[in-house]
Amino acid sequence: MAEQYASIIIDISHENVDRVFQYRIPPQLLGEIQVGMQVCVPFGSGNRTRTGYVVDISEKAEYDVTKMKSIAGIVAGSVTADSRIISLAWWMKERYGSTMNQALKTVLPVKRKVKARNRQVVRSMVDVQIKEAEILLNEEQRQIAEDFCSRYDRGDRAPSLIYGITGSGKTEVYMEMISHVLKQGRQVIVLIPEISLTYQTVMRFYRRFGSCISVMHSRLSAGERWDQYERARQGETQVMIGARSALFTDFPDLGLIIMDEEHEGAYKSESTPRYHAREVAEKLAGMRDAAFVMGSATPSLEAYTRAREGIYRLYTLKNRAGEGSVLAAAEVVDLRKEMEAGNKSIFSRRLQELIRDRLEKKEQVMLFMNRRGYSSFVSCRSCGEAVKCPHCDVTLTLHNKTRLVCHYCGYTVPLPKKCPSCGSPYLAGFGTGTQKIEELTKAMFPQARVLRMDLDTTSKKGGHQEILSAFAKGEADILIGTQMIVKGHDFPGVTLVGILAADASLYAPDYRSGERTFQLLVQAAGRAGRGKKPGTAVIQTYTPDHYVVKASAVQDYLEFYRQEMGYRKLMKYPPAAHMLSIQIGGKEEELTAHMTEAVAEAVGRRFGQQAELIGPVFAPVYKVNDIYRKILYIKQENYDILIRIQKYVQNRWDETEICRKLTIQYDFS
Repeated sequence: MAEQYASIIIDISHENVDRVFQYRIPPQLLGEIQVGMQVCVPFGSGNRTRTGYVVDISEKAEYDVTKMKSIAGIVAGSVTADSRIISLAWWMKERYGSTMNQALKTVLPVKRKVKARNRQVVRSMVDVQIKEAEILLNEEQRQIAEDFCSRYDRGDRAPSLIYGITGSGKTEVYMEMISHVLKQGRQVIVLIPEISLTYQTVMRFYRRFGSCISVMHSRLSAGERWDQYERARQGETQVMIGARSALFTDFPDLGLIIMDEEHEGAYKSESTPRYHAREVAEKLAGMRDAAFVMGSATPSLEAYTRAREGIYRLYTLKNRAGEGSVLAAAEVVDLRKEMEAGNKSIFSRRLQELIRDRLEKKEQVMLFMNRRGYSSFVSCRSCGEAVKCPHCDVTLTLHNKTRLVCHYCGYTVPLPKKCPSCGSPYLAGFGTGTQKIEELTKAMFPQARVLRMDLDTTSKKGGHQEILSAFAKGEADILIGTQMIVKGHDFPGVTLVGILAADASLYAPDYRSGERTFQLLVQAAGRAGRGKKPGTAVIQTYTPDHYVVKASAVQDYLEFYRQEMGYRKLMKYPPAAHMLSIQIGGKEEELTAHMTEAVAEAVGRRFGQQAELIGPVFAPVYKVNDIYRKILYIKQENYDILIRIQKYVQNRWDETEICRKLTIQYDFS
């Protein structure tokens, strides 16, 4: 056999070393080394043994063979990645401006220490004995399913977007599509945005498809995640359900990717590479000859724009699936008038009236407040100073009336008896969180059984399942929670939803704040009246005339889209244009500011005529965990120019010694 040479990415902590090293494949390993394998190699002047990923095999040596080192061996217990996964990693590196090592660690998420474990039993994460019959589709659902299946059989793999109002039965359509693909011997990935949706979603799919379902999410242990990965590799499962990391499941013949609640921000990675699961799923589907289907009642502007442009096929569900079920009637309450009338409670008079009515009728209520904790912040009534996190540029949140917690770095401290600034004993909490809402609800409606669902109550394993299961069984009358309660859940007994502070996210320093608020309000209102009884949604706001609130009240997505896109086009924000943000962080405030200004100046000199620069500006939260952060925003209609800018900045950055004290992150929108 001819000599062979392997191109290897070395797995080292210095991820910015983004280059391929060529190694000789020794005779005893010829025919065994494959693309995607993890191998042991000597590296550096001391020939320290390192692990690397094989990304290419060639019979051509790139330099003097006599000076070339040889592969020492194959990592024991490692799994060979499909060459297409390696290609996907390369695409992500180019698309999102990361290193190849960072991309590989993303698409190959299983840790080596878990791979090496010899597991005799591969565990299933679902245990349900009841299997339900197939649900009959209504006319709208049936037409979409039949059109998809017909196109699939003809080899038409164009991405599709299902825009359907809340309760329109998108999940039933997904299951018909899945069933069709499974009958052809192919596998399916179902993406859901958050762990809170896992339990209900898995149960619905499991009752339809049985034990061929596997689950992947962050609350599983490393061993449990490995079990699910192995079940897929061994052909024991045909459907993987999970958050964005499930996208990289090693199925032998992937036939369909479904992304439920496509609009959710959780599909965007917060670590490098800062990829969006929608874009990666579309690319992966194209590489595997698979179909890609998205669904949402409130599609992202990016997805809906692509559908309008014909890039995605658009399917529409205009009616609720349940017999006699209609959208909840929305009532907008002006909190300014409540204050004028002397009502200082977080509950408007109308909401109080409706809650009492529902409790008398033995119907269920959901109260949405997108802020956990007891009080938003604690401040001194003498000097006015708020108690802040010593490590972050934010106020601490009061929890359980006894402890102050930073929601950014996790810093916690007992509630001080005196003001840290002036020593005054007059400290008080301001604002309202879910804990306080729970206390006020129990005081106002003592006969009600109340549950609270937020990050605090679901921190333990199985916390989401426990709370949702109890509420579904009717063991509570009122469910209070953050945004995790308003997404994708189906409780037929809920006839009233109260949105306590509709403005909370409307004025966040983000061009997407209007879009995110609209999505939250519509999704929250959509939880009411999903059974046979009609529902009501009460939207409490200080800005009842805002176009976001008005469109949300009638669940008019098209009107919201028209107005919001007008704003995006005027300001050249995505999807009307592309945007690159460059965030620089460091423990030395002056150095961070200086280097951010230097980057802005360099980009301006080189690309000032081709792109619009904004900043540098302070990050929305300037200091997090003792790291100061500044951001440079760059707008351009041509995505390729932004890629060129990112590579130019990174090359200059790597050449500058002082930059080793700082971090740099890129985010494309």
